[in-house]
Amino acid sequence: MRDVIGDLLPDWEHGQTAALATVVRTFHSAPRPAGASMLVTSEGAVVGSVSGGCVEGAVYELAQEVIRTGRPALVRYGISDDDAFAVGLTCGGILDVFVEPVSRETFPELDTIQRDLAASVPIGVVTVIEHPEPRMLGRHLIVRGDGVTGDLGSERLTHVVGDDARGLLAAGRTTTIGYGPEGERDGEGLRVFVASFAPRPRMLVFGAVDFAAALTRLADFLGYRVTVCDARAVFATPARFPGADEVVVAWPHRYFAEQRAAGLLDARTVVCVLTHDPKFDVPLLELALDDGTLAYVGAMGSLRTHDDRLDRLRAASVPEVALSRLHSPIGLDLGARTPEETAVSIMAEVIAGTWGGTGESLGSRRAPIHQDLAQHDSLAEHDSAPA
Repeated sequence: MRDVIGDLLPDWEHGQTAALATVVRTFHSAPRPAGASMLVTSEGAVVGSVSGGCVEGAVYELAQEVIRTGRPALVRYGISDDDAFAVGLTCGGILDVFVEPVSRETFPELDTIQRDLAASVPIGVVTVIEHPEPRMLGRHLIVRGDGVTGDLGSERLTHVVGDDARGLLAAGRTTTIGYGPEGERDGEGLRVFVASFAPRPRMLVFGAVDFAAALTRLADFLGYRVTVCDARAVFATPARFPGADEVVVAWPHRYFAEQRAAGLLDARTVVCVLTHDPKFDVPLLELALDDGTLAYVGAMGSLRTHDDRLDRLRAASVPEVALSRLHSPIGLDLGARTPEETAVSIMAEVIAGTWGGTGESLGSRRAPIHQDLAQHDSLAEHDSAPA
């Protein structure tokens, strides 16, 4: 949508209907990723592409029908003996394309989405692509960091889907999710497409050590854009950190200050300090803890190292309120021993901090697992209680 919304808005503003075709799922060697879009305007003009030319003709015909009938359609295109060179994919891939009519009536939030995209505000768009009730196809939720707007026909379903979409937006991921009719996760009968328009959140790992190598692999898997920074060039090499997006040789506090001054850190940024060397740690943590907007700041070390670090930070006039933002020793108590297990404990603490988790065993809980859903159910019970 990002690439075609500028061409989509004129029809929307003038009360016309256009058709938006979006790749919502791919298999094998599909030519375009999920999220690729093609617009067919009310006058029949085409903008964008869903396959690089393989199936655009068929999608164009379907889009015109969608404009005419107002009914969305989900179609799968793939290779076969009959249609490989007609409407199929000669590359052997398979893709699902959802085509929806777009107008003020079907998509009233479009102008606000365009404003957020223009301002680089992270935003997610949820679209119902499969539903037992045809009238629900094409319904949308709009997801932002501060909440969700829209209605999927059921308060619980809206809440569950919105909760999951917020997680995908935080990770910068675009994908489809299946549900049961009442929002049962991993159920069947209902499927939504979540398009996340946000860069991947950043993780800055300071210290080119074995624990950093394991952490970068796991953080990359979880959707972070990972930077490893160390002042020692002999250790800070790309070959040692294949999971990192970049490896930087620089003094940690100087690199952090440069990134902050350039506006490249935000409320989703995670900072992990793994050097446990005061000459690197203390100047860096002074800056990171003073920031106050970062998602997470953690530092590795024993309890003795932690106490010494706090003494040094206090001597550097770091206030207690800033020290309270420090996760040290880093990670949750999982009994971790290896670098890989330690990486799991660190990312578990990051995840818990992001979504308000407690870190306790789920088997000991009797409330809904997801915090937001627990609050939702509590409010629902309160609202339905007799006066």
